[in-house]
Amino acid sequence: MTLSQADRLDDVRWVTQCALSRVCGGCAMSLERPVAFVGTPAEVGANAFHLPPLHVGCAEDLRATREADPSWQITLTSGFEFVRPAKEDDDRRPTFQPNSLLDL
Repeated sequence: MTLSQADRLDDVRWVTQCALSRVCGGCAMSLERPVAFVGTPAEVGANAFHLPPLHVGCAEDLRATREADPSWQITLTSGFEFVRPAKEDDDRRPTFQPNSLLDL
């Protein structure tokens, strides 16, 4: 798999499409378990990620890019919820909330 869609990871429409279609945000192929999320320590601590779901290999490839945040961590799950922001939320980006965490 290649990160053919990596330039779209911050596009809210793409993130939403990944959630609804259950496709990888990095390569646009169907997701399989485990699902990986890449996020900052704050996102990991809150269990709420802004980047779309990824294949494990795509998550590893994304962390290896020059544009990657060096603090990014990978979280694995077998399921997640897509949560749209409420109108009173300061952060208007949707989040992904893993519900069945797995060990790396």
